[in-house]
Amino acid sequence: MKRLYSILVENRSGVLAKVSGLFARRCFNIDSLAVGETDDPSTSCITIVSSGDKSTLEQIEKQLNKKIDVVKIKTFSEEESISLELMLVKIKYTRSNRREIMEICEIMDAKIVDMSRNLMMIQICDTPERTAALLTMLKGTAIMEVARTGTLALQKCSLSE
Repeated sequence: MKRLYSILVENRSGVLAKVSGLFARRCFNIDSLAVGETDDPSTSCITIVSSGDKSTLEQIEKQLNKKIDVVKIKTFSEEESISLELMLVKIKYTRSNRREIMEICEIMDAKIVDMSRNLMMIQICDTPERTAALLTMLKGTAIMEVARTGTLALQKCSLSE
């Protein structure tokens, strides 16, 4: 079972270390982690995707609520959110597979953001499942480098908002 935690924290040095330290000390698993400043420069949002059984996921929320620097926590499932990640993939291509790679990019709504005579950099911003699918489709090529962000997520808009 996976759970997303959107943690609004005070934007101070050491806060991320305290939050991640909690996970390490308690042996909670972090599947994905992303941090960024919010519209208010005094606060940051830490988005953590974690997995475990129901009691473990409840314990994570309780422990996070005890942290002094934590302003607010929202928890939700993947179904209740819009979750995206960014991935850059640098691949080596040849004249014979260039067209196929371009077609894969078109199908997956990925963009070629840089290109040289034999290297190409592809960008995709999509769900974690679709970014993984793009990697699978590119397995037949010479993947040189991959960089992925953690999952960013917001709870879906409800009709009452």
